[in-house]
Amino acid sequence: MTSPTTLQVAATDERVVVELDRPRARNAINAVMVAELHEVCAALEDRPRLLIIAGGGGADFAAGADIGELLTRGRDEALAGINRTVFDRIARLPMPTIAAVEGYALGGGAELAYACDIRIAGSGARFGNPEAGLGILAAAGASYRLADLVGKSVAKQVILGGRILDADAALRHGLVGEVVDAGTALPAARALAERIARSSPLALRLSKAVIDAATPHPLLDDLAQAVLFESTDKHERMTQFLEKRTS
Repeated sequence: MTSPTTLQVAATDERVVVELDRPRARNAINAVMVAELHEVCAALEDRPRLLIIAGGGGADFAAGADIGELLTRGRDEALAGINRTVFDRIARLPMPTIAAVEGYALGGGAELAYACDIRIAGSGARFGNPEAGLGILAAAGASYRLADLVGKSVAKQVILGGRILDADAALRHGLVGEVVDAGTALPAARALAERIARSSPLALRLSKAVIDAATPHPLLDDLAQAVLFESTDKHERMTQFLEKRTS
C-alpha cells in the first residue's frame, strides 16, 4: 500500500498492526483514513493475516467520525455508505481481527471496534453511539452489529438512550473479551494475536466463516471440517499432539 498519512501500519508474516494516527482530532475517522483502511483490507484479502487495530497517540481509540466532513455530506454520500463499507469489509476479512481500545470509542470509532472479531479494552475505555444527538443515524454498523454483540436491549440503551458503556460494563455485556490496565490494551492484543497465530491458519479462516454465516449451517460446518480433515496441517498438528502425550 502507499505510505499512509492517517495510519501507522506495521506488518509481519503473521499479523498487521494498524494504529489510527490523527491525534489532534482524537483519531476521528475521515475520508482519507477510510481510503487507507480500504488499502489495508486489500492487502489482507490478498495475503490473509491477523489484524490488530488500535488508536495511536496514547489517548483515544477514535472519538468518532470527522464531524466537519459529516456536516457537508448529503443524501448521495449517505447512500454510498462511506464508513459502513470499510467497516463491513473489515468484518469480512478472512482472518481474525482484534480491536485494542483505550479511551473513547464513539460513533464511527465504536462502529470500527464493533466490526472486529474480538475487542480488548483498557480500564479507561468508553464505548458509545451519540449520533442521534447530532441529528443522524448510527448507520456504519451499530444499528445491526451492536445488537448481535450485546443484545437488543443494551444496544437500544446505547443508541437511543445515549448510554456510554465503560470498560466494566462492556465486559459484563460481552462487548469486550478482556479489560486490562490502562495503556496496555495494545500489548494485550499482541499477546492474544501470538496465541491465535499458533492455531492452524486454515482452521481459523474456516471457523470464522462458519461462525459468521447468516443462517443455520450444519452442512457448511461439515464441508469446512471435510476440507480441514484432508489438510496436511491437521495431520501434522494431531500427530505432534499424540507424540507429546505418549512421550
